[in-house]
Amino acid sequence: MLVVPGGSASNSPLLLLPGRRCWRSPARGGDECCKVVVEEVILPRGPPARAAAQAGPVISGFTLDGLDGNPLALSRFSGKVLLVVNTASKCAFTPQYEGLEALWRRYAPRGLVVIGVPSNDFGRQEPGTASDIKEFCTQTYDVTFPMAGKTVVRGANAHPLYKAFERALGRNGVPGWNFHKVLVGRDGIPSAGFASRVRPGDPRVTLAIEAELARPL
Repeated sequence: MLVVPGGSASNSPLLLLPGRRCWRSPARGGDECCKVVVEEVILPRGPPARAAAQAGPVISGFTLDGLDGNPLALSRFSGKVLLVVNTASKCAFTPQYEGLEALWRRYAPRGLVVIGVPSNDFGRQEPGTASDIKEFCTQTYDVTFPMAGKTVVRGANAHPLYKAFERALGRNGVPGWNFHKVLVGRDGIPSAGFASRVRPGDPRVTLAIEAELARPL
């Protein structure tokens, strides 16, 4: 695959997709003939080539309600790597807050943003108010990373952000329980989902984070 700066039809970048085209040739007794072909795809202006190639949603266009009552626009984190986690205060996985905070402090200088998204969808394990959640997170786990307000993350009423995760990652983008994790690259494209049982410090998570941090825009 090759991207060149100008396409034949416009000044938009041009994506060249090499491949093989094969057919049966009557002139050669039905033998298979093949040739190398290059398909030209004009990329839209603006979004990076990776986004166009994956036809995925750009996450920076979404806004959550913040835990403090103000909008939490993801556009403010444009160019950052995001780890978005649906959280709950009364879950067996709640101690993962500690690991999430450790990830935030370890990788924030390199461009990672951890975002907690409290949800009462699973076992009604986030019953409190915004002030209850904030007090619990700060006093129990010293959470300093950004937190959204209580959000629906599954089903027909799921927040559009989580519907976008599902479109991009399929089942890996849909939380099965509290503390499901979705990794989003610097280009705003969801790249991986991790089940609740996968702890924040698991090598599968940290290696994926490091790979996205190393990826240029």
